[in-house]
Amino acid sequence: MPAKIQVTQLREGEYLVTIIEGATQSKHHVTLKAADYARLSADKVPPAELITGSFEFLLEHESKESILPRFDLLEIARYFPSFERDIQKKLRARERQSPD
Repeated sequence: MPAKIQVTQLREGEYLVTIIEGATQSKHHVTLKAADYARLSADKVPPAELITGSFEFLLEHESKESILPRFDLLEIARYFPSFERDIQKKLRARERQSPD
């Protein structure tokens, strides 16, 4: 069963992400700058969807316990250089699947 990812906006540009896997969970405080959001999402999905997709990407590469408890979303690219390209591709695929 895939992990459940919950994104809660705390304030502008700040989010609490909870990952639930079975009986365990982890919490992560994530920041997202407006310019980074616009560039990565082309303003076509809500910020929470970008963050959810980013955590799906992370979980494809590491366990929830390995994810930093506090970070800026673009820090993912420091550890996974393909992140920006992959997340944009993932969001485009979601956009094509969603009904108009």
